[in-house]
Amino acid sequence: MPSPLRAGDPERLGPYRLTARLGRGGMGTVLLGEDASGRHVAVKVVNPDLAEDEAFRARFRREVTAARRVSRFCTAPVLDAELERDPLYVVTEYVDGPTLAAAVRDRGPLRGGDLEGLAVGVATALAAIHAAGIVHRDLKPSNVLLSATGPRVIDFGIARALEGGDGPTVTGQFLGTPAYAAPELVSGGALTPAADVFAWGCVVAYAATGRPPFDGRNVHEILYRVVHEPPVLDGLDDGLRSLAESALDKEPDRRPTVPDLLATLIGAPPAPDSPSEGEPATLTDAAPAPLTDATPAPLTDATPAPLTADEPAPLATGEPAHAGA
Repeated sequence: MPSPLRAGDPERLGPYRLTARLGRGGMGTVLLGEDASGRHVAVKVVNPDLAEDEAFRARFRREVTAARRVSRFCTAPVLDAELERDPLYVVTEYVDGPTLAAAVRDRGPLRGGDLEGLAVGVATALAAIHAAGIVHRDLKPSNVLLSATGPRVIDFGIARALEGGDGPTVTGQFLGTPAYAAPELVSGGALTPAADVFAWGCVVAYAATGRPPFDGRNVHEILYRVVHEPPVLDGLDDGLRSLAESALDKEPDRRPTVPDLLATLIGAPPAPDSPSEGEPATLTDAAPAPLTDATPAPLTDATPAPLTADEPAPLATGEPAHAGA
């Protein structure tokens, strides 16, 4: 739930009046705001220590520019951003609803149409994100909001701004959450949309069972199971279980593409020319508009940093989380 602003929190940024605090994470603080029309927005303010790093600022500009190209399908879209003057911030649509993590914790696993609707909604969001040339890389239950109109995926793309070109992040933390990280990221492999497909399978399993499919007593045990052991999918019905198993294949090139996920979920035949998992999936046959000079680096250029025992701090410490990029 929103909490009062604290000492040092801004009361206004640009045209936005800030009224409450939504959460805080490794990159910055998320505040609830209002635009000139009174519409609620979520404003993520970048931590000053990060903003002082010129390399970070360049990556932040690039990733926010790419995130603004993501279609609104099942996401919290980026509405505005301050990319040059301090403090740096990004403004997204405010989504009023609990995270999937909070909903399952408080009310139990999803069933039937609710579960299938979540699976379709999250896959649709990934299609829109990948079409903009972005890999989410940290899809997890706390990054899925359950709004009145369906699930919304948040925090896409911006995590890459924390990633240095050759090693650990500024915070010294692995970019991602171990229980939802694809095996190839654990072992330092290439980052492709297939990693998000793996995370989709983990999120669906969590929604259906209340636990991730690769659970453990500590980070190292979780990572071992991600890389070497089959997922625990007890509680999923046969149809969704089969699709989740294929999404959780250890080999990224054997996982279904996002269009194939959607085709299976809605009962349509897969597209005959589905892109490989090394390519961003598109929502239509038309290629996305050419990217500008602010185009993010190729999806496979950066090698993820070695994992540590520290899990990344969630963006928001309370419910709901309300950042969309």
